Formats: sequence, C-alpha cells, structure tokens
Amino acid sequence: MSSQIIPVEPFDYVVFGGTGDLAERKLLPALYHRQLDGQLSDPTRIIGASRSALSHEEYRKFAQDALKEHLKPGEYDEGQVKIFADRLFYVPIDAKSDNGWDELKHLLDESKDRVRAFYLAVAPAIFGDISERIRDHKLITKTTRIVVEKPIGRDLASALELNDTIGKVFKEEQIFRIDHYLGKETVQNLMALRFANTLYEPLWNSSYIDHIQITVAESVGLESRAGYYDKAGALRDMVQNHILQLLCLVAMEVPPSMNAEAVRDEKLKVLRALKPITPANVEKLTVRGQYKAGASAGGAVKGYLEELDGGVSNTETFVAIKAEVDNWRWAGVPFYIRTGKRMAGRMSEIVITFKPIPHSIFDEAAGRIAANQLIIRLQPDEGVKQSLMIKDPGPGGMRLRNVSLDMTFAEAFKARSADAYERLLLDVVRNNQTLFMRRDEVEAAWRWIDPILKAWEAVGQQVQAYTAGTWGPSQAIALIERDGRTWHEVI
Repeated sequence: MSSQIIPVEPFDYVVFGGTGDLAERKLLPALYHRQLDGQLSDPTRIIGASRSALSHEEYRKFAQDALKEHLKPGEYDEGQVKIFADRLFYVPIDAKSDNGWDELKHLLDESKDRVRAFYLAVAPAIFGDISERIRDHKLITKTTRIVVEKPIGRDLASALELNDTIGKVFKEEQIFRIDHYLGKETVQNLMALRFANTLYEPLWNSSYIDHIQITVAESVGLESRAGYYDKAGALRDMVQNHILQLLCLVAMEVPPSMNAEAVRDEKLKVLRALKPITPANVEKLTVRGQYKAGASAGGAVKGYLEELDGGVSNTETFVAIKAEVDNWRWAGVPFYIRTGKRMAGRMSEIVITFKPIPHSIFDEAAGRIAANQLIIRLQPDEGVKQSLMIKDPGPGGMRLRNVSLDMTFAEAFKARSADAYERLLLDVVRNNQTLFMRRDEVEAAWRWIDPILKAWEAVGQQVQAYTAGTWGPSQAIALIERDGRTWHEVI
C-alpha cells in the first residue's frame, strides 16, 4: 500500500541564501521531489534571494545544475525540471541594507493572499537584519511563516538574544526552528511504535528497560566547515539539538494527542528533567575526543589539527555522555549518548536494551541468553530491528539463538523514502509545528548544555585523541563498560 499524496495550497517560498550550499544540496532537490509526487499546486513559486547578481534565468540554470548534481540516477526528468524551473524566481538582495527589498516586495505583492514562507538559509548573525527588513518593508501577512536553521545561539545567552530578536518581528506561532533529524521517517516512526502498539508502551520504563544508547556517527571530517566547527565543537553542533531531540522523543510521556503543542509540552518536560552535569561529576559522566590521522573510506585521512592547517585546538570532534532523566518513568536508567566525526562509519541509531530475564530455566548447554534490544536505525538504512531469543532449529536438545525481526523501509514499502527536508518544508506550508522546536525547548536544551561547557572549562578537561576510522577514544568505552554495558557498534 502506498501513502496518499495530498497536494498543499499554492505558496511562495523565499529562500535567503538561495545560492548557498544548503539550497543547492537540500532545499531545491526537496521541493523538486515534492513536485514529482504531485504535492505542489499551481501557481506555487520558489524565490531565491542572495547577494549574487543573477537574473531569473541564471538562477533557473543554477537550480538545474544543482538537480543534475544532487539527484539520484533516474530522478532527473527533463519535463519535470522544466516545470520546476518555471516556478523559480530570483532577487539580488542585501540583508544589511535596503538594496533589492523593493523588488522582492513587488514580486510578493502579486500574490498577497498566498501562504508566504521565508527560509533563512544564512548565518544566524544576520537573522535579525533579515527579520527587521521583512517587517520594515511590510512583507508580513496573516499567512507568513519564517524558518530558521541551527545553530540557535552558541550558549543560553546568545540563544535568548536571537530568539528575542526574531520574536520582536514574528509571533511564536509563525517561527519554525528546523531540525532536519526530526523529519526523518524513522524518527517519526518511533512515536508510532510507542503510541500505536500495546506491545511497547507498557514496557517503556525503568521496570523493564536497562539502558538506552543514542549514537550519531559521521565518517567525514571538517570538509568546508573548519571556521564554524572549531568555534562550536560536537557538543554544540550535534548534542544540543539533534541528539537531545531524539532523547526527548524516546523519553517523553504519552501526549494527549499529536497536536504540536501537546507533543512539544512533553518534550520540554524531558529537557527540564535532565540531571545536571557539574564540575564535580563532569569527568565521570563525559568524554571529549579529537580525531588524529588515520584511515577512512579505504584511504588515509588527516587529523583534525592538520585540517586546521596545523593549528592548536582543544575543540572536541567527539563527545560521549552518560545522561539521566530524573523522573518517575526513567529513574535509574542511563542514557548513553555519543557523536563524532571521522568515526568507523556513518550511522545514526537508537538502541533500547531491555533488562535480562529474572531467572533462566535453561541449562548452560543452551547457551547465553542475550537481553532483548529494539534498534531504531535512522541512517543509512532506515529501519527497525527487534532482537529475540529463539530455539535453534534441529534435533539434539535446546540450543538458544539471538535473532532479529528486521524491517527496513526500502524493502517493506518498495518505495523511495522522502528526504527529511521534503516533509519539513511542506509542514511549514501546512502550518504544522509538531516537528519543529519551540522557543522554550531550545532554551531548556541550552540550560542543560551550558553547565557542561562551563564544567569542562572549570576542570580543564582536555580532548582525548582517537584514530580516524575508529569508534572514538578508549575513555568512551570505559564510560559505558564500567557500568557493565557495551556500545552497540554493528554497521
């Protein structure tokens, strides 16, 4: 059975940073795929805006080249690309002056009653400038939304300032803080697994779950992000947003409905229940790492400091944390989270490990009884595995084997899995904020992250070297193994 495609009403999407990397790699291909599936209604328009001096036709050529480069084989259809290109327009604009804004207003005034979304695919430093000029040039209508990318600040103080700046112009219900991880099919399936099945929710607590692991591993290094990354590090870049959002979806209570505010209320409670990490326990509960030269993707790769052109840096490219949610449901259940660059493979997954059976009736010859695990794979092969103990077929007595009930989306549904941005871009048009972060969520996450950053500084916690192409520093292994547990590392 294929899902029903429901077209959305016509809209105008203005992409600031329309010639940038995000627009080229993700936004334009995502909107093109939504057209392929019949979800864009006429006369929808996509308007690129940046400082580059391009005409409409030159921008259409830019978009066509982007689609050729970033679409998979067989997805580039000349006829559909022509239709898509006809939707594209471009305005050369300066975020810090009034240049180009009258032209944008003239273009948008052609369709004042249409849903209007402004996507800020630009540096957060100019979010305020753009927001104020949108207001000053009277571009805000009753159906206007604004989409902002991470990072929302680099600490609590800057997040508060940024939220205040945008909030002076737009109402909270108009602001969509995007985290593409929340748009992944498997992330949303986590809620379906928990809340649409009687099998899991009665067991989803400290009485039955031993521990939870969340891993977001990347095999790439800095690429072109050295300037940003060395000022951010893994804790700010990945944990504060992506990983804490995943933790919220795993740990939250059952919301009364799928209403956006109901879901986000429950996520906020989780963030507020996270046990603080302080200078007194930071070295026991966290590990910082930084990759050195090694091998990845079959070839030699440089270390982090070499990619910085021989600089000196204590920025972490890897972090592991033992976190706890201090509430009734999760009391005593550790959440082991880790993320890093130049690791052994690209993998994002959530592993729920259940407690062992209280008593075995089988003798030693039957073999070891492994704890049941539910493994939710976010990438690269989206799917869900449930491990179970069964009898090994054949005569000769009882021999137990650990096997998996394995469902991958590609095999189960025989259809292309939509990219996260495809869903999120159109959720903005639909005015559905369920998969977007509310202001208080962002700030609550920083209230947990900030003390970790300060604790690292207070105790002088240094990064531990790990070889590129491995699973991180040995201290991260010790973090979990001193509790009698081990990381799940099957790719």
